[in-house]
Amino acid sequence: MNVTPGNAVELTRLLVGQDSRNPSIDPEGPGEGAVARALAGVLREWGLPVTLEEAAPGRPNVIARVGRQRSGAPTLLFTGHLDVVGIAGMKHAPFAATENGGRLFGRGASDMKGGVAAMCAAAARAAAGLDGTLIVAAVVDEEFESIGTRALLASGLRADAAVITEPTRLAIMPAHRGFAWITVVVHGRAAHGSRYDLGVDAIRHAGLLLSELDLYEERELVRRTHPLLGRASWHASLIEGGIGLSTYPDRCVLRLERRTLPGENAAGAVSEVRDACERVRSRRPDFVADVSLAFAQGPSDVAPEAPIVRALGTAIAEQGGTPRIEGMSAWTDAALLNDGGIPAICFGPGDISLAHASEEWIEVAEIERATMILTTLAKRWLNAEGAAWRA
Repeated sequence: MNVTPGNAVELTRLLVGQDSRNPSIDPEGPGEGAVARALAGVLREWGLPVTLEEAAPGRPNVIARVGRQRSGAPTLLFTGHLDVVGIAGMKHAPFAATENGGRLFGRGASDMKGGVAAMCAAAARAAAGLDGTLIVAAVVDEEFESIGTRALLASGLRADAAVITEPTRLAIMPAHRGFAWITVVVHGRAAHGSRYDLGVDAIRHAGLLLSELDLYEERELVRRTHPLLGRASWHASLIEGGIGLSTYPDRCVLRLERRTLPGENAAGAVSEVRDACERVRSRRPDFVADVSLAFAQGPSDVAPEAPIVRALGTAIAEQGGTPRIEGMSAWTDAALLNDGGIPAICFGPGDISLAHASEEWIEVAEIERATMILTTLAKRWLNAEGAAWRA
């Protein structure tokens, strides 16, 4: 496919040029099949052994293994996702992969096809002479329910550590928040607008609950902090309800998002909302609400002194950079890998603030820098003397 072996920038252009919108997010999205096959073809041309493993019909993960594969050998996983979000409102052609002023533009350029290209090119450059196994996995569906990474773990894939090449501006990000999506159905009683004696205003009661949650954040959540991630938070995402201007609303639905810190979980977030409902009910006995968890993903936390963090910092320094350890603002598959027993951190080219934006681009030079650092990390982690790096 005319991609120079080990050339991450050329591979980024190829990947960005493929429409891989997640069909679970954008009904017009074709999914990751075409981009997965294109990537697999390039890696095979580069001499990497590749398999395509379907996580869902027509949506395959791309998996390659290089280096020495033997029992007891060290392992390292490089992984990233191939799906992208929708393109509505974009200010430039989403899949043209155009370059201007040292930047490559396109949906997925920063989130995260530049990172996928860097990890694949690093694997090709590091392949010869590795004393352990480097696994490269380009997965599907991270933007929705992470069926790609869940399938990897279900297949039995294991590694001593993992780097997810999400856009971090080449900072090491060992932690990120989780989230819980909570649905609250507030019940009222429909009545004519003149009959205050009969009606129960579900929307007004929903407002009382929002006010209670606002106080809870101000008094409690602001004190829950993480050294890399800041404080816990919640926000009201969606609201719907009402029948007509002259009718008391019999129902109001709130959809809330609670961003959780390491040590917190979705069950606790749901309990917080239910407790807030009880406090409102203590003042308004006619307040009635049902609270349920719609979906959740957990937080992720790897210690800054963990071997993979220290090893990556050393690789950055060897390539002339200054290691920076920061928190990741967005959720990533690192949480699933950590829950599966694989210490996983984020590091890659690009800026997460450009993800899903109307203009998305990545610095071309940053792709190459990331590739060099990941190549160094793989060689060090997986060479005969790499025990000190892994300790």
